[in-house]
Amino acid sequence: MNPEILIKLENVSVSFWQNNLGIHSIKDLVTKRKNPFKNKPILKNISFEVKKGESMGILGRNGSGKSTLLRTIAGLIKPQEGTITVNGSFAPILAIGAGLEMELSGYENISLLLSLYGTARKNVNSIEEIKDFSELSDEVLSMPVKRYSSGMVARLAFSISLANDADILIIDEVLAVGDQGFQAKCMEKIYNIKAEGKTILFVSHFPEDVLKICDTAILLENGCLTHSGSAEEIGTNYKQLF
Repeated sequence: MNPEILIKLENVSVSFWQNNLGIHSIKDLVTKRKNPFKNKPILKNISFEVKKGESMGILGRNGSGKSTLLRTIAGLIKPQEGTITVNGSFAPILAIGAGLEMELSGYENISLLLSLYGTARKNVNSIEEIKDFSELSDEVLSMPVKRYSSGMVARLAFSISLANDADILIIDEVLAVGDQGFQAKCMEKIYNIKAEGKTILFVSHFPEDVLKICDTAILLENGCLTHSGSAEEIGTNYKQLF
């Protein structure tokens, strides 16, 4: 693959098995003679490329497949069809608290995830940077994460992910959580990452945020990629869906 292409999807399709409505018991299964499960397509024949240093937004209504697409790129979901090639490391921020162990303290989660990122567990500088960015106190970071508010969890998860000096930053709508001050701080950090020439994939329900961060964008509708182009153009296409 061209080294200037960091992410390439070719004809990627994903589907999930779900309970077939109307089947609630063995009796229903026998009398209605229906398959208890049905296959629901989530992504259909998705193809696109993301170049090195490009910031791409992903827009779409609820249920269009945006989060599934990011999880598939991150390797958390295996596509039934098609191929995904990623040329570089990535830092995924996919959901509030994703990757955190709720029974462990904030500090323990920091040490654990830094070690998984390949950063020395006792790298005091990294731990202090995460603490400072999150603005969480020693008392809070010493508590189990299960006692955190959703805003605290978002602060910790975002701060740890940013400590991973990855080639690609993948962000899934987590900026909608937390106070406005911290959201602004996160946006400024993303701008700095973009200025460093890193690649960004950014999902949001707000075309205005996509326009601030992204150069290009794609639009998903019912699991299909319907439009691709500049962030401004795709933002306009998205607004026309409502």
